[in-house]
Amino acid sequence: MSSGTTNKDEPQSGQQDDDRNHGAPAGEVLTTDAASPDDGEDDANPRAEVSDALEAADGEPIAGRLLRGTSVSRGLVVGRAHRKDHDLSIVEEERVAIEDVDGELNRFRSALEASKLQIGALKARLSGQVAANDARILDTHLAYLKDSVFIADVEQLILVEQLRLDAAIAKVIGDFDRIFRLVESDTLRQSAVDLRDVGIRVLRNIEEATEPEPEAPNPERYILVARELSIVDMFDLNNEHVLGIVTEGGGLTSHAAIFARSMRIPTITGIDGLLDTVKEGDYLILDSAEGHLRVNPGELARAQYTRTEDSAEVPGEEVEPKPAEPRIELPVRTNDGVQVEIAAIAGNLAEVDRSADVGLAGVGLYRTELLYLLDKEQPSRDALVAHYRAVAEKAAPGPIMLRLLSANSGLGLRYLYPKREANPHLGRVGIRILLHQDAVLRRQLQAMLLAIPDGELEIALPFVTDCGELRRVKELLFEERVELRKSGEAFNPDPKIGVVVQTPASVFGLADLAREADFMTINLDSLLQGLLAADRDTGELAEYFESMHPYVLRMLKGVVREASEAGKPLSIFGVSAADVANLPLLFGIGLRRFLVPARKAIRFADAVRVLDSAAAARAARVAAASSCLGEAQSAIGQYHHGYARPGS
Repeated sequence: MSSGTTNKDEPQSGQQDDDRNHGAPAGEVLTTDAASPDDGEDDANPRAEVSDALEAADGEPIAGRLLRGTSVSRGLVVGRAHRKDHDLSIVEEERVAIEDVDGELNRFRSALEASKLQIGALKARLSGQVAANDARILDTHLAYLKDSVFIADVEQLILVEQLRLDAAIAKVIGDFDRIFRLVESDTLRQSAVDLRDVGIRVLRNIEEATEPEPEAPNPERYILVARELSIVDMFDLNNEHVLGIVTEGGGLTSHAAIFARSMRIPTITGIDGLLDTVKEGDYLILDSAEGHLRVNPGELARAQYTRTEDSAEVPGEEVEPKPAEPRIELPVRTNDGVQVEIAAIAGNLAEVDRSADVGLAGVGLYRTELLYLLDKEQPSRDALVAHYRAVAEKAAPGPIMLRLLSANSGLGLRYLYPKREANPHLGRVGIRILLHQDAVLRRQLQAMLLAIPDGELEIALPFVTDCGELRRVKELLFEERVELRKSGEAFNPDPKIGVVVQTPASVFGLADLAREADFMTINLDSLLQGLLAADRDTGELAEYFESMHPYVLRMLKGVVREASEAGKPLSIFGVSAADVANLPLLFGIGLRRFLVPARKAIRFADAVRVLDSAAAARAARVAAASSCLGEAQSAIGQYHHGYARPGS
C-alpha cells in the first residue's frame, strides 16, 4: 500500500519543535463526527467526550499507542509492520565434525558469491535513484565480500575451532562490533555497522540455500521494523521495497541512514521498546517529521491518514463494497425555478466520501480539527499535508474550503492552551489563538498550500472580529508562500481567503470585512449564541436559542445585503441552517448557498424543490419585521400552511 507521502529531508519553515509541549501519549476521541465544540454542525456536542478522552493516557487509544524516536528521513506513510530482527547474539556456538569442515567452507564461498551478485544487481537497480556518492557505499560491502579480514576470520574459526558457518559469522561480527564501539571513531563504528550488514546478507543467503521457501513470506510493501538500520533490510532480496523504516537502535550517520534519506524513505531510529511493542502485521502510522510512530490506531484515525486510491489496499484487510447511496439530482431549484446551491460540510474523510456518494461536488467547508483532537501534540506538517491532500482527492474535481483550526481552551490542547480559560467560548478562540501561537498557524497554512497545489482552494478564518486579524493572516500567508518558493516545492499560488461570520462584531464590521475578504460564510449556531446570549449546550436555555428570532433574521438580512453589495460569495452552515423547518425564512431573506452534512443533503434538497420563492420571501419579511419571537413563529406557520399573507 502506498500512502500519501510527503518526504523532505530539509527542515521547513514554520516547523519549530519548541512551539509545543510534549504531553502524554495519544488520547481517545469517542465521537466519529469529531466536530469542533464551537460549531454546532452536529446533532450532539462532543465537547465533554473529546475533553475527557484527551486526558486519558491508558488503554488502547483511537490514535494508537504513540512511540517516539529520532527522525532520519522525513515523510509520512501508513502500512503493516514487517519485523526483521537479526539478533546475532542468540546464535548458538555449535560445532561440526572434522569431515564437515570442507562443506562449511564451500557453503561460505557460495553465499559470498550470491551476496556479490545481489549487491551488483542492487547497484544497477538504484542507478539514477540515489546520488552517485551514496551508491558507492555498496562498494564498501563488496570489498568485505572479496578479500577482507572478515573472510579470513570466518574461515579460521571454521578450520581451527570447527564452528558451524552461521556461528562463525556471528562471532566475527560480534567481536568487531564490541571492539569498534569502544573507540571514539565514527568511521570505525560505521565499519562495524557495514560489516554487520554484510554478515546478515551472507547469513540470509545461507539460510535460503539450506531451507528455500517456495513463496516470498513478506508482504509486498511494508514498514520495516528492525533492531538496527540495515541496507540489507531496506532492499529485500526479492526486489521488494519498504514504505518506511523504524528501528530500536541506529543513528543518523549510518550508511543505511544515508540511503534512507537519498531514497526518501521515511525513517525513525532510536525507538525504545520498539521490538517489545510492535508485532508482525501491526498497523502503523509512521510520521517521521515528528519522530512519531502510532501502533494499531483505531479506524477513525487510520482513515485520516489513508489516501483515496489506497483505502482498500491495506494488506490483510478486506473492504466490503459500500451500498449505493441515493444521489441528489443537480441543479437543485425551487418549484418556481430559483436555483439553490447545496455543498457539503465535513470533518473527516468518511464524511467527504459520503458527500461524494450523494452527488455533492467538492467540499463547501472542511473542519480541520480532527487531527488535532487525535493527540495531545499538534500534527506534523507532513501529516496535515497527507490529510488535506486526501480530502482534496476525495472531493475532486470540485472546489474545497478548508477552515483553519477552530479551538478553545476546553479541548485540552496543551500546546495552545497551558490552562483552561474561565469562559472558553469567549476566550482565545479560533483565529485569536492561532495568531497568538503563530507557529501552529504557519504550519497549517503551509500544509494547505502544499496539499492543493492546483485547483480552487479557499481558506476560512474562524471567529474573526475585525479586519486586523484578516490582514495579519494574509501577511503570514504571504511569508509562507515566499518560504515555499525558496524550497522549490509546488504550492497553491493563489488561495482565496475568507472569514467565518460568527461573532456579533463581525456582523457590525461586515462591510469592512467584505471589502478585504474573498468570501464569507456564516456559522449560524455560533452567531446565535453570541447574539441571543444563550449557551446552546445548556438545556435550560433552549427556549432562548431560537434560530428564527426576528432579530436574528434582521441581522442575517444585513449580512446578505453587505455581501451582495460587495459582490462576495456568501454561504451558511450549522445545525440551525441545515434544519429544513428554517429553510423558508433563510431562503426568503436571500441566502442561496447552504453547507450541510451529507446525511441531511437529500432531505434538504427535497425541501428546496417544494419551496415557493415568492411566498418564502413574504414570510421572511413578516417574520423579520416582527417585534417578538411569537410573531415570527406565526409567520413561518402561515407559510407552512400555505397562506402566507400576499402583498406583505
